[in-house]
Amino acid sequence: MSAQRQVVYQPKRASMAAFVGTMIEWYDFYIYAMAAALIFGQLFFPNTSGFYGTLASFGTFAVGFFARPLGGIIFGHIGDKIGRKKSLVITLFMMGGATVFIGLLPTYTSIGVWAPVLLVVLRLIQGIAVGGEWGGAVLMAGEHAEDKKNRTFLASFAQLGSPAGLIMATLMFKLVTSLDDAAFLEWGWRVPFLFSFVMLVIGFFIRMSVNESPEFLKAQEERQKTQNVPAQLPLKEVLSKHTLLLTAAIGANVLGIAGFYFTNTFMLAYTTQYLKMDRSLILNGLLMVSIMQFFITPISAHIAKKVGNSRFLIITSLLSVFTPYVMFSFVDMGTLTAVTIGVGIAVLGLGAYYAVIAGFVSEFFPTNVRYTGISMGYQVSGAIFGGLTPILGTILAERFQGEWWPLALLFSVISLLSLVSVLTLASRYKPVV
Repeated sequence: MSAQRQVVYQPKRASMAAFVGTMIEWYDFYIYAMAAALIFGQLFFPNTSGFYGTLASFGTFAVGFFARPLGGIIFGHIGDKIGRKKSLVITLFMMGGATVFIGLLPTYTSIGVWAPVLLVVLRLIQGIAVGGEWGGAVLMAGEHAEDKKNRTFLASFAQLGSPAGLIMATLMFKLVTSLDDAAFLEWGWRVPFLFSFVMLVIGFFIRMSVNESPEFLKAQEERQKTQNVPAQLPLKEVLSKHTLLLTAAIGANVLGIAGFYFTNTFMLAYTTQYLKMDRSLILNGLLMVSIMQFFITPISAHIAKKVGNSRFLIITSLLSVFTPYVMFSFVDMGTLTAVTIGVGIAVLGLGAYYAVIAGFVSEFFPTNVRYTGISMGYQVSGAIFGGLTPILGTILAERFQGEWWPLALLFSVISLLSLVSVLTLASRYKPVV
């Protein structure tokens, strides 16, 4: 490798590539979430009731989360040993390919039990891909920052891909759900999945235009100077030397992951099945909230840069303890304005938190295990809390029909867990970058 290449920083291009890449990957992930809430129960589990069909559908959704730690391990190793860029290109193809195949998948009426089996397999591939995607995108953006004070702000562009992907997914489902029910059931639901092929091609060329992370190249050069010293596997080093740090990172990510799937995936099922709202109403509300979150993300990262990451995260997670009670009070009114305001208030806190948490957590892991460390923190959190939150919410909604306080309490517990974890990180660790 040349010395010239080692010092080439591309903060604008890297942050834009992180944004576009994660937008595509999260689009793929969210269209599955929406399909799971709206239609997959009927298509792949037709012999079950509405409640159990939704649970089964959300079960396939959760499978993707359970696979994400494996993706974090595999691609964390590739990213820490071979390169961030190579890892990201592979995850892009895996995610896009699996999504397109879901769009081509026969339903239960065509091939019977093989339909849900193949759906689970493709969901596993999606989960492994997104498990490796997030950490690499955050690092490719953040590690291209010449001024380390800009690391969290640049890393927020990877976080910006989440609301952007949700906006695109919501728009696509608004388009296809405007079809009559027969057309939507027969072929309309496939359109959002097949459209992913176009995005896959665009994402590949954008990713290939960015140089490898300068910090990774420097760390690689240092390793070459000490070839006589046997290097530990990144995962082994994280588990043996940074156990408490990893545990705190898992907890710190809960609000940004579980809170987000609570407000979009679960609320989509809750409002349509238990409050009997029209699906177009809740999709319109979620679309407006997603647009709001898109603008919240860079603004939040900029504010955090001024007031300090830990202080900002403590304030937003504390606010999020109380916002679900306001959210459900508004959502129960059943109007588009009330639903948008209610969900928007909850997303205001958790969206601001999500914008900053990636850059904050990445500061505490050494460069040589950073990809693995932040990926495992995020993906294990997703596997435990992200995948189970819609299921637990559905169970609570069924058990306490007509009462929303148990659901609000669940959201408060999620927020408190992240608050305690951020306090732990801020008090026990110092940034290594």
